[in-house]
Amino acid sequence: MSHFAKVESGVVTEVIVAEQGYIDTLPDSGLWVQTSYNTLGGKHYDPDTREEDGGVPLRKNYAGIGYTYDPIRDAFIPPKEHDSWVLNEDTCLWEAPQNKPSPELDEDGKLAYDYGWDETAYAETGNGWVKYAHVD
Repeated sequence: MSHFAKVESGVVTEVIVAEQGYIDTLPDSGLWVQTSYNTLGGKHYDPDTREEDGGVPLRKNYAGIGYTYDPIRDAFIPPKEHDSWVLNEDTCLWEAPQNKPSPELDEDGKLAYDYGWDETAYAETGNGWVKYAHVD
C-alpha cells in the first residue's frame, strides 16, 4: 500500500492509503499524488528506527492536509508557520533566519531549558528564540 495526497488548487486536502490501481479508478485520479510516509527534508528514513537509511525519498516531504504541492520542485511543502522564516530549497522545509540555540541541561544532565520561536520578539529585538523551562 502507498500513501496518496489529493491536491486541489495546489493544496493538499486529503491523504489516504491505497493501491495505485484504486487511485486509477477514481474520477478525479489526476488530483492524487503519491507521497511517502518515510520522507522528510528530502531524505528517506527507516520506518522502524526513524534513522536515515539511504532509501529513495519521494517529493521531499510526506504530505499533510494544508501542505502545498509544487509540481516544479515535485515537492510537498508544509504551511509556513512564521512570516520571517525562509524556504530551504534543498529540503523544502521552512527555517528560522537564525540558528536555534542548544538546549540547556541541569546539573543531572536532564533538559532544563529549550527554545521556541517568537515572531514578535524577532520583530522587536532581532532575536526570535525565546528560552522556556522544560517541564516533564
